[in-house]
Amino acid sequence: MAAFHGTSIQMTAYLNPKDLPQFWELFGPVFQKVTAEPHCTFFEVYQSPEDPGTISWVENWSQPKEWLLKNQINKSYYAEYREIMTVKFLKPLEIKVREKVGPAFTFFKRENGGLRE
Repeated sequence: MAAFHGTSIQMTAYLNPKDLPQFWELFGPVFQKVTAEPHCTFFEVYQSPEDPGTISWVENWSQPKEWLLKNQINKSYYAEYREIMTVKFLKPLEIKVREKVGPAFTFFKRENGGLRE
C-alpha cells in the first residue's frame, strides 16, 4: 500500500445564476477561514463558462478523510453558508473524496498559477 500523501475534496454546487451574488458573499469568508487552516494545502474554485451557476472547488488537505470528518467538516464557520445556500442548490452538492497519489504524480507551476504571495 502506498504511503498517505493527503486528501482531496472535490465539490460541485449547482445554483441559479441569480443566486451567485449571495453565494459569493457567503462563500468568501468560508474560503478565507478554510485556507487559514494549517492542514489545508490547496484550495481553488472554478466556474463553468457554459453554465455560470455551476461552481466547483478543490480542497487539498494534509490529513486523511477520517480526520476531516472528525475535525474539519463541522467547524462553526460553515454554518451560515450551509443554512442559507444549501436550500438554494438546484440539486444536491456533489462531493468526491480522493487520496493523493503523491509526489511522483504531482506538478504545479507556480509562475502560471497567478497565486498571491
